[in-house]
Amino acid sequence: MTQLIQSLSEISNRYDALFVDLWGCVHNGVTAYSEAVAALQTYRKSGGKVVLVTNSPRPWKAVAEQLVGFGVPTDAYDAIATSGDSARAAMYLGAVGSKVYHIGSPGEDVVFFAPMDLVADQAVEITRVSLQEAEGLVVTGPEDSMADPDVYRADFLYAKQKGLKLLCANPDIVVDRGETREWCAGALAGLYTEMGGESLYFGKPHPPIYDLARRRLAKIAQVSDDNILCIGDGIGTDVMGGMGEGLDTLFITGGLAASEFGSDPKHPDPVRLKQWLAEQNLSPTAAISFLR
Repeated sequence: MTQLIQSLSEISNRYDALFVDLWGCVHNGVTAYSEAVAALQTYRKSGGKVVLVTNSPRPWKAVAEQLVGFGVPTDAYDAIATSGDSARAAMYLGAVGSKVYHIGSPGEDVVFFAPMDLVADQAVEITRVSLQEAEGLVVTGPEDSMADPDVYRADFLYAKQKGLKLLCANPDIVVDRGETREWCAGALAGLYTEMGGESLYFGKPHPPIYDLARRRLAKIAQVSDDNILCIGDGIGTDVMGGMGEGLDTLFITGGLAASEFGSDPKHPDPVRLKQWLAEQNLSPTAAISFLR
């Protein structure tokens, strides 16, 4: 049964490391959540390790720079594992061919195609080409995050007929940037799969990003799975992914699903929470309104 808690400190002494989601947990896409930052700083001062595990399509260094702008200090975490790095490694190992058609924001996602030391010795040369020339699709997000994913249906029909695989750099369907809900790469990959195409996923809830997170953690401490807690607001990503890896999970109710638990996100209705989790057929170890 899921334990409803008021503070991370109620259960944090059971764990030596945290795998912490970012968007909706530590920041809202605009600014940091001060209570979440303070909770992570306190946990680290007690000797715990914090790995930020995010479905961002960006390399970890780009995420670290972004966090500075949001007001997340470096003493709130030890390492970062991104869906982008997991997906980039697969791309440079030829998962969708060497000639790829990219869907995403050129300004923000161009770093996705930067060289990667992790696979430098084995990397194939990746060339971005037109859809007609492509051997595979790389989706880091929609070009317009407010547009319905259905705008890609015609391109996806063509790609499916060619038998192209789609590499999804961010399995999230939506995120909330401040008060605005935006589409993510996962929505496009979901549409492509629905149309009969093959989508490859590397972020939560899929195993590759957890393998990367464990490797990042192993560089700073040896921690068994029994002593890792996954934290996040995505029931189908953070919670499902953590449970699938056999890890304990802490569900943030005040994030994407906040409206399901009553009118006050700070005080989720325990009865509605229990019913909703039963409908999801998932039982996180614990739940909290916001990370604090």
